[in-house]
Amino acid sequence: QVQLVESGGGSVQPGGSLRLSCARSGDTDSPNWMGWFRQAPGKEREGVAALFVRLGSTVYADSVKGRFTMSQDNDKKTVYLQMNGLKPEDTGMYYCAAQMRGVWSNVGGWRDWGQGTQVTVSS
Repeated sequence: QVQLVESGGGSVQPGGSLRLSCARSGDTDSPNWMGWFRQAPGKEREGVAALFVRLGSTVYADSVKGRFTMSQDNDKKTVYLQMNGLKPEDTGMYYCAAQMRGVWSNVGGWRDWGQGTQVTVSS
């Protein structure tokens, strides 16, 4: 059974940085895609970034382009989300996801999910 464990969340001031990690275990084959999603209180979960595992290519939501960078370890077991220039609107629970079908930003297209790590951006 695949397990995804996120870490690295916290509280920062606007303009600050955080680096989230997602460690994957329990699977014998790499997923096709890994993704990061977030959910603010009272809002729907939304896609932040996704990474095509075999090539390491990435896609981003327009709201985070140029500020967030998704990457993976050489062993493809851990993915990261480097978040720079954080804004209050980036606040939310950040979730890691694996194995995607369809459009990357569609929550329902992802098979495996972590429990999330909280990111709070406030002055």
